[in-house]
Amino acid sequence: MSIMVKVEEKLYQNRYIVDESRPHIQIKSAEACQSCERQACTFCCPAACYSKNETGGVTLVTDGCLECGTCRVVCQDKGNIAWDYPRGGYGISYKFG
Repeated sequence: MSIMVKVEEKLYQNRYIVDESRPHIQIKSAEACQSCERQACTFCCPAACYSKNETGGVTLVTDGCLECGTCRVVCQDKGNIAWDYPRGGYGISYKFG
């Protein structure tokens, strides 16, 4: 018999080393996020790194980023995400593959 494990519990097992001096994701233009009708990054990011803020824009917190690239895909029409892999020794370390 298998036991159901929530995705959140598995994600909690991952380790992330934050590179505070050089984040690997940045929003290029806050104004472009404010004018974006969908702001798909706020509900498509599996790590919930993006959130709507009180000014109608988008706030990005890279802590816990899964480095999946979903934000780049959903923001292709605006191209407002600057995304690169973290420097060596930083970023996510998956426990379950």
